[in-house]
Amino acid sequence: MTRLETTDQLIARLAATAEPVQRLRPPLLRACLWLLVIAAISTVGILAFADLHEFARRISDPKLVVEITGTVLTGITATIAAFNLSLPDRSRAWLLAPLPFLALWIGSSGYACYREWVRFGPEGWTFGESTHCFMFIVGFSIPLGLSLWWLLRRARPISPIPVALAGGLAVAACAAFLLQFFHPFDITAIDLAMQLTAVGVVIGVGCARPPVPA
Repeated sequence: MTRLETTDQLIARLAATAEPVQRLRPPLLRACLWLLVIAAISTVGILAFADLHEFARRISDPKLVVEITGTVLTGITATIAAFNLSLPDRSRAWLLAPLPFLALWIGSSGYACYREWVRFGPEGWTFGESTHCFMFIVGFSIPLGLSLWWLLRRARPISPIPVALAGGLAVAACAAFLLQFFHPFDITAIDLAMQLTAVGVVIGVGCARPPVPA
């Protein structure tokens, strides 16, 4: 807008030259579609590579049922929160939605991974099974995080940090849930912390970058 251009002239110019903007689908619908795609891909991987007999044995433990329930609900609510937070007219209170389920997840987790992080034996100090947890979680979280960022960027979030936190938690929970099918140890806070660090960087950098025009 130049100094000589009036507000009416600016409006008329924008109305004549502005391109139409495609309205985004409701955030709940977009979140559900992403979750369905991830669920479908994960199901194929589980059926092809997971030891379902071992998982059936472990799932008989009520504590594991509570832990997995908390993990799944954390992933679902965090995904919905991320899509809502990416819109400028939504309350930041959405960031609190996954917290009760996150507390259930962490509270029901055992300490097996803590015990298995490092071990001392005849060969001295060696890394335990939690290193495999970490590598699996990071490897699965990166493509998940990139796919979620690709969808969230279209909303052009004004405040990327809340979106990054919710998106990172969503990806972390999805990866932790899938890990239960491939690893015999519980997922605990140490895995979550490392997972959120890696995934949070991916989502945070993606949300902070200028969105690519659709």
